[in-house]
Amino acid sequence: MAELNSLLNSWVLLAQGLIGSLGTLAFACAFVWRVVAPSPHSAMEAQRWLGRIAIGTLGVELAGVLTHVLLSAVPHSLG
Repeated sequence: MAELNSLLNSWVLLAQGLIGSLGTLAFACAFVWRVVAPSPHSAMEAQRWLGRIAIGTLGVELAGVLTHVLLSAVPHSLG
């Protein structure tokens, strides 16, 4: 059980780091586009993408927390 826990922890941390980095880059690009958008419609779309990126990044963090909670709920007698 400890090996599975260690494997899942490493994969979750890797995924969170990767998504966090990509999310930050996407957020910065969408923010810059919102500021320099050539039309109001483009600015509105960039603002929508900012919300989507923020919610997606939050979802990844919550999935990592849920994984840790579920792993800690497994009885130690199974491992």
